[in-house]
Amino acid sequence: MKYVIIGAGPAGVVAAETLRKLDSSADVMIVGDEPEPPYSRMAIPYLLIDNIDESGTFLRKTDSHFSDSGIDVVVDRAQSVDTKEKSLALASGESISYDKLLVASGSRPISPPIPGIDNKRVTSCWTLEDARKITAGIKPGSSLVLIGAGFIGCIILEALVASGANLTVVEMGNRMVPRMLDETCGTMLENWCKNKGVNVMTSSQVEAIEEDGGNLKVKISGGCEVEAELVISAAGVRANAEFLEGSGVELSDGAVVIDEHMRSSVEDIYAAGDVACGRDFSTGEYSVQAIQPTAVDHGRVAANNMVSHGSITHQGSVLMNVLDTIGLISTSYGQWDGIEGGDTATLVDEENFRYLQLQFDGNQLIGANTLGMTQHIGVLRGLVQGRFDLGEWKERLMDNPLMIM
Repeated sequence: MKYVIIGAGPAGVVAAETLRKLDSSADVMIVGDEPEPPYSRMAIPYLLIDNIDESGTFLRKTDSHFSDSGIDVVVDRAQSVDTKEKSLALASGESISYDKLLVASGSRPISPPIPGIDNKRVTSCWTLEDARKITAGIKPGSSLVLIGAGFIGCIILEALVASGANLTVVEMGNRMVPRMLDETCGTMLENWCKNKGVNVMTSSQVEAIEEDGGNLKVKISGGCEVEAELVISAAGVRANAEFLEGSGVELSDGAVVIDEHMRSSVEDIYAAGDVACGRDFSTGEYSVQAIQPTAVDHGRVAANNMVSHGSITHQGSVLMNVLDTIGLISTSYGQWDGIEGGDTATLVDEENFRYLQLQFDGNQLIGANTLGMTQHIGVLRGLVQGRFDLGEWKERLMDNPLMIM
């Protein structure tokens, strides 16, 4: 049996290790398109502020881990898949046969349609190569523009502030992290950042990036112009699945459609992580959930089903985000934006940057947003995932959300 995995991120690595444990005699291969050992993108901000070196981003800490585990790691890029011949064509011109294939090719940054976005002093912050470019381009007092204040942007933001640079953040939504925090919470986070010296511009868009002497001129909607030595684009991500076009594998909005066993529409091809439309635990619907815990979960479940299809049913991932933005922790759980006809309990302390919002469907807690409060993280996840009937406790929490502690 030969298992081939496209993608060397957390989903691919966990899947490979799980396959090796479950099928000790099989061939297991990872195909990744970056020259470095498999690493975690979520560790890059810590690299930017010198908390770790590059080796600290690596998913496994010894050079021989994969060879010792009997896992081949090939550096190459997937070009196409022939599902009838069960072969994977690579950018190098080589072809690899497989018995079972896992697509864990992750995602890549979106390049917004902005004139000048291709300037050499505009970069994303997605790869170790990007991190090297950013490190070389920032210093105390330098002027930076960050496009996007979503989850990825806010992770990067802390490292940029710690560098001592003068930072302007441009977000087209009406608040920071609009896909994770409600309007009150996102606005409080914006005010926190402004108090820390960050120029945050919400409900704004970068319209053009132009050369201006030795620097860049960033033109922003409303007639504003900001000078920058470096521009970092964090405007979202898109699944890496173009190589599957024409293969017969069903895609939805560019991502692989999978079932409850992580299998695609084509037998013997599975998908996991950012490239897969996985099941949402709270809603039962299928969508891309681009967070590392979900990728790890997907990789484990997919590997089990590749060895013995149907052995594990994926119940869905609980959408949970924890974000540290210049020392202020924000979180979201499940259906944090609530449902029609549901109940909401809210505590707001804008002066002290504390916020707690609970969402209910009947007597069940289905989601939450928090800011500046960390004592409850495990409790909230457990209640959302457990789908408990809270009974009289629901009314107590409606009266005083702090009783969740």
